[in-house]
Amino acid sequence: MDNHKLAELLFPHITSTPEEIEARYPRRELPEGAKVTRIAPSPTGFMHLGNLYGALVDERLAHQSGGVFYLRIEDTDKKREVEGGVKMIIDTFRSFGLSIDEGATLEGETGDYGPYRQSQRAQIYQTYVKSLVERGLAYPCFCTEEELEAAHKQQEQKKENFGYYGPYAVWRDRPIEDIEAELKKGSPYVVRFRSEGSIDNRIRHEDLVKGKMEVPENDQDIVLLKSDGIPTYHFAHVVDDHLMGTSIVVRGEEWLATLPVHLQLFRAMGWRAPKYAHTAQLMKIDPETGGKRKLSKRKDPELALSFYYKEGYSVPAVMEYLMTLLNSNFEEWRRANPDAPMNDFPFSTKKMSASGALFDMDKLNDVSKNVISRMTAEAVYDAVAQWSVVNDPEFHALFTRDPELTKGYLAIGRGGKKPRKDLALWSDAKPYMDFMFDELFAPDYTLPERVSPEDAKAILAVFKPQFDQNDTPDGFFEKMKAIAEQTGFASDTKAYKEHPEQYKGPVGDVSMVIRIAIAGRQNAPDLQSVMKLMGREKVQSRLDRCMAAI
Repeated sequence: MDNHKLAELLFPHITSTPEEIEARYPRRELPEGAKVTRIAPSPTGFMHLGNLYGALVDERLAHQSGGVFYLRIEDTDKKREVEGGVKMIIDTFRSFGLSIDEGATLEGETGDYGPYRQSQRAQIYQTYVKSLVERGLAYPCFCTEEELEAAHKQQEQKKENFGYYGPYAVWRDRPIEDIEAELKKGSPYVVRFRSEGSIDNRIRHEDLVKGKMEVPENDQDIVLLKSDGIPTYHFAHVVDDHLMGTSIVVRGEEWLATLPVHLQLFRAMGWRAPKYAHTAQLMKIDPETGGKRKLSKRKDPELALSFYYKEGYSVPAVMEYLMTLLNSNFEEWRRANPDAPMNDFPFSTKKMSASGALFDMDKLNDVSKNVISRMTAEAVYDAVAQWSVVNDPEFHALFTRDPELTKGYLAIGRGGKKPRKDLALWSDAKPYMDFMFDELFAPDYTLPERVSPEDAKAILAVFKPQFDQNDTPDGFFEKMKAIAEQTGFASDTKAYKEHPEQYKGPVGDVSMVIRIAIAGRQNAPDLQSVMKLMGREKVQSRLDRCMAAI
């Protein structure tokens, strides 16, 4: 076979050489130990939690080492690409706070190793495929879909491995005359890799997550270029990661089966392969079976990243929860460093689980409460305002009507060693503070078990003229004790416990009656702080309303 002639027959339009392309992509000048990672999604219209899960690993490995984290768009499958898909990808990563150093942007591209969209790199791929043909490592295949299906059925009958290899690779050694004849007829063809591997041979490989492993060699003559001249994922991945200087490839463990192919292609090209980190799949407990299963696009709305924005999860909470799934020691670190930025955590692939990570919404909510509790009232206000303007415009109008009052309420119990943890979602702000707005006030005047309506009215009647919004917490409590004595309740909780028969109830029942009158419920932040924010007129109105209702 005259491989040079064959290469010219297949690629007469390709005049560039691999050497010329290599010169356009010089080795990156980076500090010792710096990692280059990438996130390379396809613009198919669905960004899911797995994308973010892997991207966080990429970002931490790169930026923690002083390296580069770039975005590459794998848009070679035009049939599945959706309009606006690229914008969705870029917007999603931006909204979750992932800092991308170079790659595709909404404004174009940034960086010296582009184009970063695979659809714009056809000449590069074809140049390298042409060189493989010249070296006898690739060849055209004119098999029709019917012929491939017939081979598949034959393999099934003989219980052989499926694929294009050995005796089934019918175009591997066809004479150039046969190829020329098909080309003259205009027959469509693909270009395949000529594999010399055998599944009887094993390759030793050390994965950054899975550890040491052995995988069988690839014996398949895989497709490098499709009939439209566009490369397959396998070949594009190898070429791009080499030229762009990728040092670590982070991807889901479902890609492990392709590892022998990629390692083989890197060797054939004479390039050093990057290190691979195959992340475990995200799992959940199935509510119907009680067993573990993969998160499903069809069954689990929480798989879609749009879910978290719509529900009102804070970005830092989602990212911190993902970090708890990625590194087993993150929670311990967070307890020791409650106020430190998450990026200060020393992330390591050695702490990643090789088995499926269990996604738990309850755990996410707990993490979210902790994250929000550490935020300032101003930060919470801004976040809720931003979320509600789109997702709850009516509440947004009330929430932002008096910013100082709203921030004052959000500040109650915030800070200190044991801050309140009332909010897991931005949407929780409405039920948390709805009683502060007359438009949303829907009181539940259910009294404590030991308090009769008559006693409640007496308590409120005594308290009303004594209310002073400038009371200190200690001063307010002294009033509660005095009112308790006046109305037959114990002013000292210890005394009530020792002689409950002598009292109607403890002093806590007295303050609870006032809380119910003011907030319309038994659970609310520090009552004196709430009343101070409300002001005398609203407090008096709430007391009157309660006395009339009970």
